[in-house]
Amino acid sequence: MNTRILVIIGTPLPDTYNHALAHAYATAATGAGADVRVIDLATDPIPDHPRSRDQLRAPRSEADRALDPDVARYLDDVRWAEHIAVFHPQWWGTAPAALKAFIDRVFLSGAAFRYREGSAISERLLTGRTGRMVMTMDSPRWWNRLVYRGAAEAALTRATFRYCGVRTLGITRLSPIRLGDERRRRDWIDQLARLGARDGARPARTAPPASTSTPDTAAVGAR
Repeated sequence: MNTRILVIIGTPLPDTYNHALAHAYATAATGAGADVRVIDLATDPIPDHPRSRDQLRAPRSEADRALDPDVARYLDDVRWAEHIAVFHPQWWGTAPAALKAFIDRVFLSGAAFRYREGSAISERLLTGRTGRMVMTMDSPRWWNRLVYRGAAEAALTRATFRYCGVRTLGITRLSPIRLGDERRRRDWIDQLARLGARDGARPARTAPPASTSTPDTAAVGAR
């Protein structure tokens, strides 16, 4: 059985350098034997902002509001994956709003995590999965670390991945993009191809889960 990798390109702009990096990663992972799915927020629908609490949790019964079809499909992709690789540029010290909207609407209570009654500690429902973060930025690494305090990394790998049980294998920070020459850009693409081949060669661990389109009757609370 091949390992299952979900690649998320978290920019609303088409044909960017992040796309070139993600393509190199996905192509190499596929060549190494992985099953790869790609969500590209430049061409795939960006989930709308939530308008009610029901849109922040998986349905708990047949009476609950059904998930938006795009959200349900994205959630199926996340739960199908054994490894999630997220690519995005750094905008204003963190990720583009398109990626944040995706996380808000797809990493749902009752699907990605579950509140425990009477406890501040949640149950992590994506345990067993791994993740990788690739971020391009114009700011120097020292500026990102000292001034921004690694805000983008903390939001994705700690507040999202770790909260839901996803273990981050690595964070790749590519800088400076705007001032980088063509040779450096090619080297970075080669670097992502090597990471893709490495991740794609990892053995599969689990069978694909059932579709998430059915209600989760055990979900508690709403984020």
